[in-house]
Amino acid sequence: MATQKISVLYNKICGIIEAARAGVSRSVNTAQVVSNWRIGQEIIEEEQQGKARAGYGEGLIRELAIRLHNTYGPGYGLTNLKSFKQFYLTYAHLLGPQKGHAVRGLSLIKPQADGFRKGYALRSQSPGASAIDVPGILHALREESWKPGRLHPNLSWTHYRAFLRSGNADIRSFYEIEFVKNNWCARELERQINTQLYERLALSRDKEGVLDLAKRGQIIQRPIDILKEPVVLEFADLQELERFTETDLERALINKLQAFLLELGQGFAFVGRQKRLTLDGDHFYPDLVFYHIKLKCYVIVELKVGKLTHGDLGQMLMYVNYYDREVVGQGDNPTTGLMLCTEKNDTVVKYVLDEKNERIFASRYKTCLPSEERLRAELRRELDTLPPQVVKK
Repeated sequence: MATQKISVLYNKICGIIEAARAGVSRSVNTAQVVSNWRIGQEIIEEEQQGKARAGYGEGLIRELAIRLHNTYGPGYGLTNLKSFKQFYLTYAHLLGPQKGHAVRGLSLIKPQADGFRKGYALRSQSPGASAIDVPGILHALREESWKPGRLHPNLSWTHYRAFLRSGNADIRSFYEIEFVKNNWCARELERQINTQLYERLALSRDKEGVLDLAKRGQIIQRPIDILKEPVVLEFADLQELERFTETDLERALINKLQAFLLELGQGFAFVGRQKRLTLDGDHFYPDLVFYHIKLKCYVIVELKVGKLTHGDLGQMLMYVNYYDREVVGQGDNPTTGLMLCTEKNDTVVKYVLDEKNERIFASRYKTCLPSEERLRAELRRELDTLPPQVVKK
């Protein structure tokens, strides 16, 4: 009996794979994503048979993996089949809102006029035989405004596999939103996840702003919104314990300018390095100058190897004031200053700068990735201070 069930399931999945391959010319990414999701769906439903927990799932999936591996190669081995299961369980509403498991007995490729409004039909009338109607699915999805957790034509299986590494729905939502907004390549998405962009932004935000990250992504409306804590400069190839100067750091960042711009965030355009400014014959050289397209302001970045001092802050204040009076043009907003240092004293920053300061900010930088445990511990400590009514929003 078990062998017969595996054979039936095997034939269904073969049909899905063949249909997906037939639709490659139309949309390879979407076809693969939907195919993998449907494979996960078939396995889950066969394992559970309507029960809350599977009774013989491990043996079934192992036998299935052997057969599919022999037919289609390593892409359908045990590890990937388990990923497809996780994908279906994690993104249960990928193709639309569902009540419980898939709607049975309806055709995926011939939805009725209101079929997609009621929820996408996920099974075909003849199991495993229907093609995956990628244009039809995308057309139906375009009729609704996209939101995290739903299928997006620019998200490939590589992207979804990266999202699955997080067990937190809010974090997955954040990265989906940021990917869609910024059109990251798969490599850049991997880097942003690996360097815990969400956690670093959360630590830099006001309490209520943390809750917005999962809903809207990174929204830049004020200078403080561009701040990350810490900034991770692992791409500069400077070892954590290696002795290096501010000039070494500056040179390394310029050599990796594209990566540095991506780490800084959205909207940065490079203006120059060591841009000289002169005050009564004395020359000063801000390390790096950028222009932020969204905020419409100059951003001066100073690099400090070691602890930030009151003198460093005073110098930055001078740079910001100079740019406001001598460089800023019509339509530009006031200049912003960003101090990147290995260590800072928040009390010193508070007393050197006005309490209402919204122009100069200090953030630590790391030349290697901070531990995920440490970032999560800091984030939990911040969230624990939120009042209950704010958390529930």
